[in-house]
Amino acid sequence: VLRAPFGGGIHAPEHHSESTEAIFAHIPGLRIVIPSSPTRAFGLLQAAIHNPDPVIFLEPKRIYRSIKEDINENMADFPLDQCFVLKEGSDITLISWGAMITETLAAAEKLASVGITSDVIDVATLKPIDFPTLESSVCKTGRCIVIHEAARSGGIGGEISATLTENCFNQLKAPIQRVTGFDTIMPYLKHENYYLPNKTDILLAAIKLLEYQS
Repeated sequence: VLRAPFGGGIHAPEHHSESTEAIFAHIPGLRIVIPSSPTRAFGLLQAAIHNPDPVIFLEPKRIYRSIKEDINENMADFPLDQCFVLKEGSDITLISWGAMITETLAAAEKLASVGITSDVIDVATLKPIDFPTLESSVCKTGRCIVIHEAARSGGIGGEISATLTENCFNQLKAPIQRVTGFDTIMPYLKHENYYLPNKTDILLAAIKLLEYQS
């Protein structure tokens, strides 16, 4: 198991803040795991240690100090290669991982306040991806947004979007949307918040999907 901090949001120099999941996911044989909370970090890390395969365990730096939870040190391993459904709804599927789960859940709460319910899915294992869980949700809701901090081009969101389009095309009510970082390096702290996707970006994408007319 190789543990590494990654991602932005803590005002570190730009090359310390890159999202590297797609780089590692392109290497056959590696498992890529990204936790989105302290509890999932503990449970997934135990599972990674007990797994016989090489695992790249990427830890979003923003979560180190922004989320606190009590941890049961005797908890069972969390399953690898399986998404976590954090919230259930019927109108739209929101897919994300790592630190962006915080913004995704906030967007889902805002949508719920106006009567729009969402499936919020934490991918957690980025290689291999649990596509059956994602496909089941998208076939149910017919609308999907993939949210990630990494640059748009070549990102895991593109892979997820393509596979869901191939396998759920007849159930889609609108084209799958991506809310991502930009195709640039992470800027210095003064402009870091302009780079990182936020709740408003997700809400605007949701409105676009909900208003889509074929």
